[in-house]
Parts: sequence; structure tokens; C-alpha cells
Amino acid sequence: MMYPFLTLNDGTEIVHSEMKPDGRVKVYMEKPDAQDCFHHATCYLPEYTWEEIYGFTAEDIARFQEIVESTAHLIMQFSKEGGFENAASF
Repeated sequence: MMYPFLTLNDGTEIVHSEMKPDGRVKVYMEKPDAQDCFHHATCYLPEYTWEEIYGFTAEDIARFQEIVESTAHLIMQFSKEGGFENAASF
């Protein structure tokens, strides 16, 4: 299951998975693109391992790295509680 987390000003959506039994959380970034359909990348927490990068530049990934690092504590917490909406009791 993937849970919505953040939408950036450029239209990039950031979602995350539930916490897996091994303690890892998948964080997925996706941005619509007129030519390529979608650009996407996957980062796994807590080790910040990047995989499946398509269409994003090294600068984009560096910016996403900063965002993920600054919010990782929230992503990890929400991944244990069924996403932001469940954690926030909406």
C-alpha cells in the first residue's frame, strides 16, 4: 500500500509505503511529463538507497534527497501508522 505524503510546487508527488517487516520504507517520487509521460524515482529508508531513476536529473535527485532527509522521521512514523491521515486521526 502506498500513502500520499507531499506534493511539490512543480507537480512532483511523493508517496510512501507501509513499513516492511525488515524496517524499510519505500518512498516514491513521480512527476507528469508531456514527452515521457512520467518521471519517477524510488528511495528506500532508512538507508537512503536510490533506485529506478527515470527522467530526473542529478540536481532533481539531490533536491529530493534533501526533502526526504528533512522529513524522514515523519515518513517513518506515518509508515507505521497507515499514512498521514491515520496518524493525524482524520
